[in-house]
Amino acid sequence: MRALVAEDEFLGRKVLSVFLNTLFEVDVVVNGLEAVEAFKLAHQEGRPYDLLLMDIMMPEMDGLEALRQIRAMEQEQKIRPAVRALMTTALDDPKTVIRSFHDGEASGYIVKPVRKDKLFEELKKLGFITD
Repeated sequence: MRALVAEDEFLGRKVLSVFLNTLFEVDVVVNGLEAVEAFKLAHQEGRPYDLLLMDIMMPEMDGLEALRQIRAMEQEQKIRPAVRALMTTALDDPKTVIRSFHDGEASGYIVKPVRKDKLFEELKKLGFITD
């Protein structure tokens, strides 16, 4: 399985990579623009991502816009099933949560700092971890 982590903070990238590397082959990008390009490239190579972990607040392009563009690409190219996306953010703001689920069709939402138990709980809900 493959995962893409889009996170502009070095420590956040490192922590998520360490948490995920026992379950996924992990690629890391630093902004939403790179996430869209990595997603596109992964499909062109025939090695799509199973999971996206997308920070909401990033330079160049934020995570919500990147996920919106990824969803549009999936729609356009009839990519199914859609990649599962967990949004990560320091903002515990109801409006942001609603936008993540409604606008970006996010699969889940994690408030930073990301704890391993919380991340694995979300991965279990998405079927990546079974007991």
